[in-house]
Amino acid sequence: MKKTLDDIQTQESRFVLNTYRRQPVAFVRGEGPRLYDVDGREYLDFVSGIGVASLGHAHPGLAAAVADQAKTLLHTSNLYYHPFQAEAAGRLSALSGLARTFFCNSGTEANEACLKFARRYWHTQGAKGRTGFVAVQHAFAGRTMGALSVTYDEHYRTPFEPLLGPVTFVDPNAPESLAAAVTDRTAAIIAEPIRGEGGVRPLPKAFSDAIADVCRRTGTLLIADEVQSGLGRTGYPFHSQALGWQPDLISVGKALGSGVPVGAALVSERVANAISPGDHGSTYGGNLLATRAAAFFLEQLMDGGLLEHVKTVGAHFERQLRALALKHPVIAEVRGAGLMRGVDLRIDATPVIDQARQNGLLVNRTSETVVRMLPPLTIDALTIDRGVEILDTVLATVGAEVHA
Repeated sequence: MKKTLDDIQTQESRFVLNTYRRQPVAFVRGEGPRLYDVDGREYLDFVSGIGVASLGHAHPGLAAAVADQAKTLLHTSNLYYHPFQAEAAGRLSALSGLARTFFCNSGTEANEACLKFARRYWHTQGAKGRTGFVAVQHAFAGRTMGALSVTYDEHYRTPFEPLLGPVTFVDPNAPESLAAAVTDRTAAIIAEPIRGEGGVRPLPKAFSDAIADVCRRTGTLLIADEVQSGLGRTGYPFHSQALGWQPDLISVGKALGSGVPVGAALVSERVANAISPGDHGSTYGGNLLATRAAAFFLEQLMDGGLLEHVKTVGAHFERQLRALALKHPVIAEVRGAGLMRGVDLRIDATPVIDQARQNGLLVNRTSETVVRMLPPLTIDALTIDRGVEILDTVLATVGAEVHA
């Protein structure tokens, strides 16, 4: 018997731990940039699973690769070799310039690995007191204990303290404060080139330049958290490249498996030389299914013209959103790059999110006032236009209510 939304909500209320504020919709099918709910209603998906469905939903090539792998061999453990880790790692190395890859299951786990590898590097060098981290205000690195420690918002942090330390958070609008924050006890700076959960906030150029400078002068490691901004999302393989960074470690997740859970920590040769067998591990990390999906996505990104496509449609998306901002005084700012966009409102974004969904467009609220949009990398200009048209209608309604 087909389940209704009420059936699903009732069953979840009995058995699922309530850690999410779900919207009242249940999806059962997808195709490209569209999702379909239990009643068959169609939605344009400008969330893509929070940047995960990078190739859109039900991509035929990915589906075929995953199905073939599922009926062939899913998992053997990291006690043995298989073909796909090296294939995916080689492509990640070619994109990033970093020599080695550690595979895990999510972006949060990738950040955990990067924090561990940074400490391990200094321990190997004999600088055992070099254990601290410098992070950025409005940063979000994940919810496990290490990643949470370098996440800025106290709402996430306070109930779980004491956390990993010492961690110093720096205001990106005060680049001069970075030099004082980094000491001879700092293992690494961790920073998102564009802070996603923190409101789609690109780092100011003066601050990103200061990060590169202080790492160069002090030898402090640089961890580029590219879980949301990396792997083509902004039109660059990694957005840290647009900033001129040369990170020692890069964390990736989200887009890498296009829906199959996989993350990775990319590691420079000098850091890799400090890592020994047994220093880190993951039972599921790098399994055949996940790394075959990752290899397929990376092939599309590198050889299928996806990067150039994102640059083209990303520029079109920006033009459309800036035109929208000229029409609606409720919009304070449009931010982001490529297909990672935030529309910062002068009001709480909740009514816009709700009305957009009711009108068939899925967008996401973050940092209270920001409408965040992370559509699939495969989205076309016409679909972008339709999404912006729906957003235009919603903003007109909400703006009228604000001024009523």
